[in-house]
Amino acid sequence: MWPSILLFVLIRFAPSLREFFSSIGEFSFKGAGFEASAKRKQAEAAAALAAATTSKPEAGATPETTAKEARAIASFVAESATPRVLRRLGRATVLWADDRPNNNIYERQALEVLGMTVVISTSTDDALAKLKDRKFDAIISDMGRPPDPQAGYTLLDRLRSSGDQTPFIIYAGSRAPEHRTEARRRGAIGCTNRPDELLDMVLMALGRVA
Repeated sequence: MWPSILLFVLIRFAPSLREFFSSIGEFSFKGAGFEASAKRKQAEAAAALAAATTSKPEAGATPETTAKEARAIASFVAESATPRVLRRLGRATVLWADDRPNNNIYERQALEVLGMTVVISTSTDDALAKLKDRKFDAIISDMGRPPDPQAGYTLLDRLRSSGDQTPFIIYAGSRAPEHRTEARRRGAIGCTNRPDELLDMVLMALGRVA
């Protein structure tokens, strides 16, 4: 179903996104080719995040609120994905632990469009094995992976107990205050179910610098 959702987003919001990105100021880091490439990455990432938001609508969402959300996401991406940040993202590798990776295909596409390499893991044991083999700039994890309903916390706790301080983000079905607080208490950057907040946390993990 996800290709049809992306197609809907591109058709429904492309004029608005195109107008937005054509109206933003020029990058101070010049070079026509780089500038065009950066704006294209921003627009594609914004479209992917808008598709992610559309595919997981909040209760009571209307076409008007969804359109407003898409424009807010475009503004956030334009402000965040500066040339300096894009250079840093092009060197970043993220481990994403989720037993159902297709549930996050748009979010993953947004990260990859911005230059990041995303390595998928579908179990806690596999994630730990991958972390032994290479260094990652950040880790994204869902919460429940059979048979462990708190697999996100399990992975985080095992990493922290071993001294691994790789920035950790929980991307699950809830962003309730108590879940966000518990995630931070255990050593994660945070917990969210919003695509734009996920990107914000990834940028936070990378220090927002080149």
